[in-house]
Amino acid sequence: MKSGSIKNWAEEDRPREKLMQKGVNALTDSELLAIIIGSGNDNESAVELSRKILHKSDNNINNLAKLSVNDLVNGFRGIGPAKAINIIASLELGRRRKLEEIPDKKKITSSKDAYSQFFPILSDLNHEETWALILDRSNKVVATMQVSRGGISGTVVDIRLILREAINHYASGIILGHNHPSENCTPSPQDTALTKKLKEAARWMDIELLDHIIVCGETYYSYADNGII
Repeated sequence: MKSGSIKNWAEEDRPREKLMQKGVNALTDSELLAIIIGSGNDNESAVELSRKILHKSDNNINNLAKLSVNDLVNGFRGIGPAKAINIIASLELGRRRKLEEIPDKKKITSSKDAYSQFFPILSDLNHEETWALILDRSNKVVATMQVSRGGISGTVVDIRLILREAINHYASGIILGHNHPSENCTPSPQDTALTKKLKEAARWMDIELLDHIIVCGETYYSYADNGII
């Protein structure tokens, strides 16, 4: 265990001091995570423990965000429930910040534009969620709504809720989006059935289903690009 004055420690073992002296941008991911953890264990510093956690997550923060409290507690010596909760809460704050940074009135001109709207919401979830973009006549986003939240393998979508929101905003278009936690972008039969059902129901309201995006981490599948809509 490290002992003595903090000033005698190696710089990597005192990321808080480094943050104060050099600013937050000077810290590595492992140093930031070490601040959240607070302390390591008898055999390694918080920074060393953080490096181990990130390594197990392929040095990908999105992968780290998918871990549960039990995953962290059972997977790493020195991580108890309190530290695991600190990690998960911090990453969730980061996810919500990304969500708030989505600009209002963003014009959607391609599947890539739609994916960029859904990515901050869906990319690092370990369960399925379905969201919808509500668009005006200029294909600008006037509302973003969560449609459903489900389990690892699926979620139930109520089409009436989507259409009610679209009608309330005098919308002309809808883009549906959901994630596959497995990162397999292949649409399921249920995905395709939902797409066809929503497209048909929206048509009766003079509203067009423009696309259905499946978010699979860093990639996506577009029904429109594949000629299914």
